[in-house]
Amino acid sequence: MAKTPIAILLSIACSSCTTLATGPAWVGGGLDTIGPIRAAEREEAEERERERLAKMPTRVGARHILVMHQKSMQKPESVTRTRDEARARAEECLAALRSGAAWEAVVAECSDEPGAAQRAGDLGVFERGAMVKAFADAAFQLEVRALSDIVETPYGFHIIQRTE
Repeated sequence: MAKTPIAILLSIACSSCTTLATGPAWVGGGLDTIGPIRAAEREEAEERERERLAKMPTRVGARHILVMHQKSMQKPESVTRTRDEARARAEECLAALRSGAAWEAVVAECSDEPGAAQRAGDLGVFERGAMVKAFADAAFQLEVRALSDIVETPYGFHIIQRTE
């Protein structure tokens, strides 16, 4: 049987790696002591992930404060702060909330989202795919009434509070 180019390269690189069938796992062969262990670890990890996802809600309710910057998507023309300034502003707003400031007052003072003050930043109930990934990941991991850390999306910096 003629050697394939890969078999020739393997035999040059490693005298014990003459074929893909008998080579070590890292070149596509299978050493029985490595393959089954990795498969079992992978299956356990997949099972843990399925269990974690099964415990997660399919829909959550949330409200947020959005601090935008010059490069934020859909920003009003009045927003002129830099990204760093926006991050610092979001951190100030989060600190105020954690110190006991009323949510509605902080939304009115901090949020750049048009109409946010009138609805206290309420986003209603939504499914995971309705929001950008970073926002959804944070919202779905929160306990009801818990505040997120600062979450950055293409729209700016968010502070999220899960409501349902």
